[in-house]
Amino acid sequence: MDDSLLGFSPAWHDAPDGATPDGLVHPSGAARRSAVPLGQQAHRVSPLNSPSDAQISVIAETYRLLGDPTRLRVLLACLAAPIAVGDIAKTVNASPSLVSHHLRLLRAARLVRGTRRNKQVFYETADQHIARMLADMVEHAMEDYGEDSDS
Repeated sequence: MDDSLLGFSPAWHDAPDGATPDGLVHPSGAARRSAVPLGQQAHRVSPLNSPSDAQISVIAETYRLLGDPTRLRVLLACLAAPIAVGDIAKTVNASPSLVSHHLRLLRAARLVRGTRRNKQVFYETADQHIARMLADMVEHAMEDYGEDSDS
């Protein structure tokens, strides 16, 4: 079937020897093709544009911070629109002081930013990179693995 009919475009084509760039071979002998939604570019890291050691440390620290379920919920609460600490606390079912602690860590990591309006501070994701990363993570977690699952 033509990939364009599925709404996807192959990110790369079958290798001549049937192996994929990651060395996997489809049972038919054809290389596995990754699908990228039309209009989206696959972001591949090549040796020429690999992150520096300092950048790797920042990425690792970001994922470490997101490893705490409450902190992740706090960050997700800031995804849709600017939101006050009290409203975040209600949304994630945590105390305002715990939410403030998590927000301090998220601010230090440049994952959220606060904007003061009168006596309240409203928090939102720091930029579109963070918003896209979170939205993609949520979408990935909600995918139905069906028959493609290895489990």
